[in-house]
Amino acid sequence: MLVFIVRRTLLMIPQLLLLSILIFFLAKQMPGDAVTGAFMGKPNVSAEQMEKIREQHGLNDPWIVQYGRWIGDAVRGDFGQSFVHKQPVTQLLAGRIENTIWLSVATLVVTYLIAIPLGMIAGRWTGSWADQFIVTYNYVSFATPVFVFALLMLYVFGFVLNWFPSGGSVDIRVEEGTAEYVWDKLKHLVLPVLSGSLLLTYSTVQYLRNEIIETKMKDFVKTARAKGVSENVVYHRHILRHSILPIAAFLGYEITGLIAGSVFIETIFSYPGLGRLFIDSIMTRDFTVVTALVLISGAAVIVGTMLSDIILRMVDPRIRLG
Repeated sequence: MLVFIVRRTLLMIPQLLLLSILIFFLAKQMPGDAVTGAFMGKPNVSAEQMEKIREQHGLNDPWIVQYGRWIGDAVRGDFGQSFVHKQPVTQLLAGRIENTIWLSVATLVVTYLIAIPLGMIAGRWTGSWADQFIVTYNYVSFATPVFVFALLMLYVFGFVLNWFPSGGSVDIRVEEGTAEYVWDKLKHLVLPVLSGSLLLTYSTVQYLRNEIIETKMKDFVKTARAKGVSENVVYHRHILRHSILPIAAFLGYEITGLIAGSVFIETIFSYPGLGRLFIDSIMTRDFTVVTALVLISGAAVIVGTMLSDIILRMVDPRIRLG
């Protein structure tokens, strides 16, 4: 296991290097630049002044020189200065990443709390009315766009019924560090979390249902039944234990996918996380913020892949990882 972790960690270095080059090159192809975005709508700033700012920050240097400077600083944890927010990118991300982690973890937990019982029921009692209801729910959740469902949740529970806050991550009037602060933060998470988790269950439900149905036909299950083992023991000790492996294997992908894919949810609910910051930075051409966010997301996917393999090995020691 240790050898595998070390090998995969070393393999991440060239992957991250290639990813950083690709990100930097694509970001440079964006129309305009950070200076253009920072002074957009400010006619009192002349083209000469903007050109002078570009020279001061090295934005007119060859892209390979800019890349070398950027990647060198990034290795030291310095992603540069945000032209729009007028603060270091690292400091800007620190204020948003906590919210995105809270949202992603809560969404993942609620997704599994819903999906795993549904998958178990549908797989065990295949063809029953419960199975048909769950399969129908799966089709609906798969076909429904997340932004449509999120807008519907926002309208019904945020504006019509007024049960939950319609935006933000916490009320600014609440004192930080108090029980009221934690409760208010949780209330702001309800709508974004439900909007994401109720639609993300379909893959877990379908994987688990299919695995249970397939495992029920395996020889070792037939042998256990022939020996007179009770159905409950056969199901929990043999079928379910074997069928849960794919779910464990996808855990790392789920975590990184939620962190990287929270753009729609955070934008609709005005939730101050990395997803919303990413959209705002693209609109304002905040080059340093965009490259930092994409690099972090890409690194998260690479780490998530390794995490999934490690989890799979821990769940089933018989599996040998290359």
